[in-house]
Amino acid sequence: MKILVTGIAGFIGFHVAKKLLIEGHEVFGFDNINDYYDINLKYARLRELGIDKELIQEGKQIISTLFPLLKFCKLSLEDRTGVENLFIDEQFDLVCHLAAQAGVRYSLENPHAYAESNLVGFLNILEGCRQTKVKHLAYASSSSVYGLNEKMPLSPEDSVDHPVSLYAATKKANELMAHAYSHLYQIPTTGLRFFTVYGPWGRPDMSPILFASAIASGKPIKVFNHGKMMRDFTYIDDIVEGVVKVLLSPAEPQADWDALLPSTASSKAPYRVYNIGNAKPVELMYFIESIEKAMGKVAVKEMHPMQPGDVLKTFADVSELEKNFDYHPSTSVEKGVNLFVDWFKSYYSK
Repeated sequence: MKILVTGIAGFIGFHVAKKLLIEGHEVFGFDNINDYYDINLKYARLRELGIDKELIQEGKQIISTLFPLLKFCKLSLEDRTGVENLFIDEQFDLVCHLAAQAGVRYSLENPHAYAESNLVGFLNILEGCRQTKVKHLAYASSSSVYGLNEKMPLSPEDSVDHPVSLYAATKKANELMAHAYSHLYQIPTTGLRFFTVYGPWGRPDMSPILFASAIASGKPIKVFNHGKMMRDFTYIDDIVEGVVKVLLSPAEPQADWDALLPSTASSKAPYRVYNIGNAKPVELMYFIESIEKAMGKVAVKEMHPMQPGDVLKTFADVSELEKNFDYHPSTSVEKGVNLFVDWFKSYYSK
């Protein structure tokens, strides 16, 4: 298969691309390498894929020195002409769309970035898929779409009509846009609602690196809601396993879909939405204690109230992913945190 991976310099995109390449697929990756967080980490991920920072120029294609089946191009989702030409020139079989403006709290500071990347950019991807008859679009949604919904575990069949951040609203909009294109043009689309992904090469704006960095330097960590929050922390290898399985199996119409009692996770169009998580939520304070143990050092903690846009608990119902794709996350928090801390010490010591 010839597969486009957007956001290839990002945390999940990097790992997914590497897995696809190891399995023998031809991969084309693009990323705009923006400065939402440290671009040196993004360049380091690309270096692991055989893409030399010194060769990167806007719009220029680079062939990996480590993976002959990998090409990379610096490109922005919002570049309508650039994205359109790429689809026409490359004729992808599958698209794994992981690029987006990420971050719940940052959406309170820079809302326009989310409209440009997550709405306009997603439309450009959908149009590319339509124009070149892509066989399947798998794309990143988020557990944040559940918003005020407190029913646990969170199911793809549950209401997602009450987001508490603009980021979450854009991800819900992506699911609606995907359904429209699946219905109008019979493009198979699958949305994956990620639940708190962590592991080596993770984002420095997310809690694992924030906590580990503070512990290493002796600085205090900010613990929101006094640590009384539950998160379905999911190790990156378990996420990648699920993403690749879903990507390689195009969504199909649901034969028994009932328009009088419509499921929100499927359709008579080739459209599906799944949760992808560990299905074993743990308290934030326990996660912090696991990092402390792996680091061999106790954190200085500053207790803070709940932040705007945050939710108290996430808990993924992944039963549909288990049933349809034999998806079984197997990495415990203790093992995952140890693997993360090993990478953290190695990377940041350099």
